[in-house]
Amino acid sequence: MVADGHGGVDVRDLPVPTAHEGWVVLAPVGTGVCGTDLHLVHGDYPHGRFPVVPGHEFAGYITEVGRGVSEFVEGDYVGVNPNIACGTCGSCRRGATNLCTKLIPIGVAIDGSCAEYVTVPRRTVHRLDPSIMHRAAPLIEPLGCVLHALDRVPDWQDHEIVVFGAGSIGLMAVALARAEGAAGVRIVEPNPARRQAALELGAIEGATSAGELDRQVFDIALDASGHPAAIAQALGALGPRGRLIQMGVASPTASVALSPYEVFAKELTIIGSNSLADKYAEAAERMVELQNELVTMITATYPLEDYAQALIAAQSPDQIKVQII
Repeated sequence: MVADGHGGVDVRDLPVPTAHEGWVVLAPVGTGVCGTDLHLVHGDYPHGRFPVVPGHEFAGYITEVGRGVSEFVEGDYVGVNPNIACGTCGSCRRGATNLCTKLIPIGVAIDGSCAEYVTVPRRTVHRLDPSIMHRAAPLIEPLGCVLHALDRVPDWQDHEIVVFGAGSIGLMAVALARAEGAAGVRIVEPNPARRQAALELGAIEGATSAGELDRQVFDIALDASGHPAAIAQALGALGPRGRLIQMGVASPTASVALSPYEVFAKELTIIGSNSLADKYAEAAERMVELQNELVTMITATYPLEDYAQALIAAQSPDQIKVQII
């Protein structure tokens, strides 16, 4: 499936990729569709290079290994961190590989997994526990994003968290925070089905807006929506020394009103969380225990040739997580 960056996607026959030195080829078992893909397809994502095969939430079986690859063999069940970092820039040296100045995201800047075969560098590949279901494996990448987001806020386990948006990222945040012993998680989500899904995953309360919650002031707010209105609500829900984790993907042209005085008076902190950094391996380990809960958020699957319909479904309030199989 090839995206042109102007909203167009179409099926094309491309050569089967070969494994260059240090790379492997794998056959994906599934690919998640996420908000980044929606921005990418319409050319509204800065890293996009077109034409490109989308797909960055994926796992599969290795079909070929290139020279110099000794850790993997054909038939290995693996997942992929889609961020190819240079390893030498200032960000990489500080461990922020997700902020690499020469970052090459698979499925964004180079061809991804919405294809029968995809080639990736060995250093992005992780062997998966065979107990991880094919449906659960593509969820490892977004789970890594949530792990990274929570890692950006020390001592979050001691506080109640309010999460804005109960899409797949918001629901994973609910499940993970509950599993990690957060004092409580509340969800703000206008869609009733998504609110109910959050409650089933352990949220103690759900509401259509922050003003409807039983609790009005929070130490930590996490935006998983990317919508300016929700982000503004999240800022307004913070108490003294409150912290906002901004991980929802907003349009590069979006903006939110901010009161510098309130930031000063409350000593607020706004913390960005971009992608998953080095959390893929940890997310793969956690998926073993969390997969039965997390696969419940997969509400629709589509064959590769119906990718355009999958994109439409991914924008529907009736869907939570859409996958290509």
